[in-house]
Parts: sequence; structure tokens; C-alpha cells
Amino acid sequence: MRRHLYLVGGFVSLGLGTAGAVLPLLPTVPFMILAAFCFARSNPRLEAKLLDHPHLGPHIRRWRERGAISRRGKKAASAAFAFSVALALLFSPWPWWLIPVAAALIGGSWIWTRPEG
Repeated sequence: MRRHLYLVGGFVSLGLGTAGAVLPLLPTVPFMILAAFCFARSNPRLEAKLLDHPHLGPHIRRWRERGAISRRGKKAASAAFAFSVALALLFSPWPWWLIPVAAALIGGSWIWTRPEG
């Protein structure tokens, strides 16, 4: 039963990560890291596919080995946060635009405190 829950969690994370590739403020790589974690406990073949992926694999391996995020990844995350905040400022009334601003500040500060790799 536990293995099946990890498998479902891996596919949900994979779906959210895929959606995050096109939606602002929804991250891609953290969901792929979570998917790899879940697949490692449920289906090692799917985990190997993620680790061997040419774009995602290095990010997952760096995170597992050193908890590191590349400088390029940090810049991309910051740009996505800025875009989301700009959209919120344009289209959300007070005080609702404070939510994405707070999320960007909290998430961005955490990302920039991680080691670079």
C-alpha cells in the first residue's frame, strides 16, 4: 500500500512540475525532485528516467548530493517570482496582491541561501 502511495505522489509531483514549466509561481525542479524521491521508494525505473533526463537530472543530483541550486536556477526562480508579483500588482486588488509578494520574498530568500552548484 505504501509503495502505491509513493507512486501516486510521484506522478502527482511530475504533473505539477510539468505544469510549472509554463505557469508562473509554480516551480518545476522542486516538484521533479519530489517526484524522484517518491519514485525512489516506489519505482526505481521511473527514478532512473528522471535522473538520466538531460535537463532535470543534473538539478536533481546536485540537490541530493549537496542541497545545491545553480546560479542560473536561482536567477530563473527570481525572474518567475518577479513576473508573478507584477501580474498580481496589475490584476489583484489590495490586500490580495500581498500573498504573491510574501510568497516571492519568502521563497526567493530561501532559494538564495542555498549553496550553488
